[in-house]
Amino acid sequence: MLNSVLEQPEELRQVVLVGFESAGKSALFRGLTGRDTGEESNVRGSTVTVRRAELPEQQLELVDTPGIRLKDDSVTTMLALKQLAAGDTVVMVVRGTDVVQELPLLLGMLDVTGKNAVLVLTFADKCGPGLTAQVDYYRKGLGISVLPFNTREMDGNAQGLLCRAIVAARPMKRHLQLESPPASPVIEPQTTMFEHTVWGRFAALAALILLFAVPVYVAYLFSGWVQPLADVWILEPLDRMTVGLWNPLQAMMLGDYGMISLGLYSFIWAFPVVFLIGVSVAVTEESGLKDRITDSLDGWMRKIGLNGKDLIPVLSGFGCNVVAVFQSRTCSSCTRKACVSMISFASACSYQIGASLSIFSSGGKPWLFFPYMLVLVLVGALHTRLWNRNRLDDTLPLHANRTFLQKPSWRSVSWRVRSVMKQFLIQAMPIFIGICVVASLLEQTGVLSVLTRTLTPLLAIFHLPGDAAGGILFSILRKDGLLVLNQDQGSFIADLSGGQLFILVYLASTLTACLVTMWTVRKELGAAFAAQLTGRQLLTSLGSAFVLAWVWNWMA
Repeated sequence: MLNSVLEQPEELRQVVLVGFESAGKSALFRGLTGRDTGEESNVRGSTVTVRRAELPEQQLELVDTPGIRLKDDSVTTMLALKQLAAGDTVVMVVRGTDVVQELPLLLGMLDVTGKNAVLVLTFADKCGPGLTAQVDYYRKGLGISVLPFNTREMDGNAQGLLCRAIVAARPMKRHLQLESPPASPVIEPQTTMFEHTVWGRFAALAALILLFAVPVYVAYLFSGWVQPLADVWILEPLDRMTVGLWNPLQAMMLGDYGMISLGLYSFIWAFPVVFLIGVSVAVTEESGLKDRITDSLDGWMRKIGLNGKDLIPVLSGFGCNVVAVFQSRTCSSCTRKACVSMISFASACSYQIGASLSIFSSGGKPWLFFPYMLVLVLVGALHTRLWNRNRLDDTLPLHANRTFLQKPSWRSVSWRVRSVMKQFLIQAMPIFIGICVVASLLEQTGVLSVLTRTLTPLLAIFHLPGDAAGGILFSILRKDGLLVLNQDQGSFIADLSGGQLFILVYLASTLTACLVTMWTVRKELGAAFAAQLTGRQLLTSLGSAFVLAWVWNWMA
């Protein structure tokens, strides 16, 4: 009995990493645990959940918390402070380049009375020769271990040094002595065109457009080259091989909504877009340009009830709306719902972008993609302003810092791109193949014809044919459900006019968020808000589509 008690493992001491955004907590977590999680990046607020890892040799449980913002009531800030209360040891992470300004602010927000503590100064490679004097000063003034690191390049010696400091940590002095910290010259973050007082916003907007325009155009050229080859070398031979098959089975495989015919066609047009946008976004985030763009556009964002930091989840939505809704946790409580509204309406996920480009290209009008994206963003901004009238305080945040620009590492970029590709191949494509099966069954049983006849009068208001109903219905399930309109190698789409094609894609894209996004909104913000969001978006989509259809017909 006594032996069994003695053999029980000791309870792990919980070590909480806490600090402001961009302090380097996630990089420190990765350096200590050796985990290439890929969830953190060189972008403010990249951690939106709590991550945990055990260090069994030191009997420690490491907790990485989201970045704290001054006088902020965001979910992530509340989450970080809650974890702090439960921790045994606190590792305060502060940028060494800004320790004189940031440390007093951080200490003012944290209650670390009686808790063992360690101070880590990050960005040591950006600090000058006075860093050693600062380390000695804060070690004496706080009465705890103070360690400087370049957290992006932590070797085994650095890991061991920090782990030993954590194990030997003790509480801070009751009376801190931080009146006259020594000055230390540091390497300032680089200045870019985005900080220009006059042209900065326009430069940021241009960069934002290029961020998506270039990969979309390259993807269009590639898909246009591959599509004829796939027809000749894959689809036509399969058509000849399956001539004698049972008609329903042949239709399910190679019919208008066939798993192979429609699935291959859609893959060719969607995959390159998803891949190249994933690369573009990953490089922009890892280089630090994404933060600079959002900082520059802060003033314009406030015009629609948001601010610069809310733009980060909106931009993330161009990869995946579900991820963006989770990242909206970094928004303050007064702007989060407005941010989610903008994401739901205007943030075209990579699947939606790929599907839209595919439809426009099938209709012989790929140039419609760019006005489509412009209208999507403009109407999304009006939608956000219309339904969210809370006025933001025009004052700037009390404390903000510029993100360092850096060369993206191949390791971090490749991980993020692999993650996007894995999601596309394992989640998106199987669901779309399932949509193809359902569409084939609905076509074979005549249900699709009934739905088409039911929706024909409504679609006639927008001068759309009833056969477009399938694409709109399936786009509610997933935004790439719009690809079912590529039926019969795009013959239906090719018969539509430019105005009809534009309105059809716009309506299918904006009528509602996809089901997975709506489910996530319900989990994050409640069923009442999810229903309210869906109703408002439905009204805005129908109203704006009617106006766009009227304007197009008037111009024609």
